Order: sequence, then structure tokens, then C-alpha cells
Amino acid sequence: MVGLVDVLVWVLDPQKYADAAVHHGFLARLASHGAVTLVVLNQVDRLPVPDVEPVLESLRAILARDGLGQVRVLPTSAVTGAGVDTLRAAIRSVAVQRRAQSQRLAADVSKAGRDLRAASGDGEAAGVAPAAKARLAEELAVAANVPVVVSAVARSYRLESVRRTGWPVTRWLARFRPDPLRRLNLRSTTPAELNRTSLPAAGAPERARTDAAVRAFADAASAGAPGPWRAAIRSAAREGRERLPDALDQAIAGTDIGANRKAWWWGLFNVVQWLALLTVLGGLGWLGVLAGLGYFQMPVPEVPRVEGWPIPTLMAASGVVLGVFLAVTGRVIAAGAANARASRARKRLNKAVAAVAHKLIVEPVEVEVGRLAAFNAALRRAGES
Repeated sequence: MVGLVDVLVWVLDPQKYADAAVHHGFLARLASHGAVTLVVLNQVDRLPVPDVEPVLESLRAILARDGLGQVRVLPTSAVTGAGVDTLRAAIRSVAVQRRAQSQRLAADVSKAGRDLRAASGDGEAAGVAPAAKARLAEELAVAANVPVVVSAVARSYRLESVRRTGWPVTRWLARFRPDPLRRLNLRSTTPAELNRTSLPAAGAPERARTDAAVRAFADAASAGAPGPWRAAIRSAAREGRERLPDALDQAIAGTDIGANRKAWWWGLFNVVQWLALLTVLGGLGWLGVLAGLGYFQMPVPEVPRVEGWPIPTLMAASGVVLGVFLAVTGRVIAAGAANARASRARKRLNKAVAAVAHKLIVEPVEVEVGRLAAFNAALRRAGES
């Protein structure tokens, strides 16, 4: 309760005024409150008149050792009323003095609050809205070439599908087409191995788009704020702008876009394709043997037939048809799967870009908006004091 009262009055008596428990346990600990403390030596009517002053001096000496040498010591008697009026006056004096000091401090605080309000202006910042963060992330994703990477993911998947499921006789031609992801340095064993992409460096259009997105975000967050604070919020948003291109490139390079994942259906189609090719080769080989026997005027064995069709011919024709069908079907499946993989990659890349935007742009702006809110709250409390 020491911090709540105006005056702290300790009442002692001649019998126990030197009690060590009182001095060590209480008075010595309150030495910092000496300015609002009074010590009363009560029951002085029980002391011979010549002994009153020596006892008071002894008490003052003990208080001085406790760090309370400046505390006023008053002799009183509750029975006779001696010194009670002096005690009342002393309490009133300390209380009035403390109240005056508090009022003066409150007035100083109020004046300082008004001066700060006049210098900073009135108003609260609109703050960071989820829609504003989403727009910022979208603009930065475009500036960071996320659409280029997403397109490369889809094209790379389709190309790899052709290499693994196409007609074996012609699929080798796909190997001459460069992998879009490898050209961007986005195909590696693990994403952790990547440090940089080979995406084109941000040019003037990309930098202008980035600057415009950051400026629009800062303007939306600082709307309603006083002039100095609006400038501080915009400055906080601009501080991380120079680090954005490098940070975004690293974020894209470190995102798992599924570049090295193999599709389960590739292996199945590949096996069937090779079986179809072996069937074609078996049929053609059989026909070739029959043609050779006929050419050398040797007996030609009867060829088994199905519904009137020679089996070697059926083998060659069915193998070719099956191979072409699998190649076309594989392209159709690859197109759908490529779009799905590109969609997943887009989500992951956008999430990585949003994380960079939050760290470099959104978070500093939120800090400044929070500082403005705390500043205005402190000014309100100062005005109420």
C-alpha cells in the first residue's frame, strides 16, 4: 500500500521503539519513501520529561542507520493529546505537498501530450488488410516471373512424358528439345541445392511494377494516419524494396515445384510401348522370314490366321496401332497432369513470394502501424491524467 497512500506514518512507543524487527523488517526497506514518511513516538506521557529528548535522539540515530535520517520524528501522547495537533499539521503538510507535486507532474504530462499531438497530428492508420496483402503478393509474383516458372513446369512435364511414354521409334527426337526447367536452373536433386535461378533479371518494367505494388500497399496501410506517421509507414515499406529481387529469386529457387517427381503412369505406358514395339518387330520379322523363304524358292510353312488375317500381319499392325494409341493417350494424360502439377507449383511459389513480401514489406509496415496505435493510446491516457 506504500505506493497508494499520501503519507506513511509509523507509530512507535518508548518500550519498543528500538525493536530490530520493526527497523530491519519494515523501516529500512522503505528508505526510498522518506519524503512521505513520518515517525511518531507515542506514549511520551509515560516518560519523565527529562528523558523525552534523549529517547527522541536515540530514535533519530536508529532511523539514520536505516537510511531515514531526514524523516521527521514527532512526540505525541494519545492520552493527554500532547503533540497530536502538530502531527495533524505535519500530515496535512506532507499530503498537500505531494498532491501539488502530482498535479504539477500531471499538468506537465498533459502539456507534453498536447505538444506531441500538435506535432504529429490526429488520426489512426487504416492498417494492413488481408486484401491488400494478397494484392501485394500477386503483383510481386508477376514481377518475380512466377508465371514463367509455372509455364515451364507444365512444358517440362509434357516433354518428360513424351520422352518416357512416346512411341519408342520416335521418342528419341524429344531429347533434342531443351528442358525448360533445366534452362531456368530449377531442376535439381533437392531444392536445398539451389541458390539462384536463371530467370531473367528484373528489368525496368518489373522494377516499376514492384515499386508500384509496394507504394500502393503502403498508401493503403497508412490511409488516415497523420502526415509524419504516414511518411514513416511509407518509409518502412520502402526499406525492404531493394532486397526484394534477390530475396524473391532465392525463394523461387528454394521452392519444391515437383520438378524431379516421376509419374506412376510413365512406367506402365513405357512397358506397354516396348511390348507393342516388340510385337511389331516380331510380326515384321516373321513376315521377313516368310518372304525370304519364298525368295529362295524354299518351302513356305502355312501361316496361322485369325479371321482370315495372317498372325504376323496382325502382330505388326496391332503393335503399330497400339503404339500410336498409347502415344496419343499419353499426350492427353500428360496435358491434364501437367496443368495439375503447374497449379500446385503456382500455389507453392505464390506462398513463397507471400512469405518474402511479409518479411520485407508487410511486417515493417505493421510495426509502424502498431507504434502509431500505441502512441495515440499514450496521448489519450496523458490527456485523461
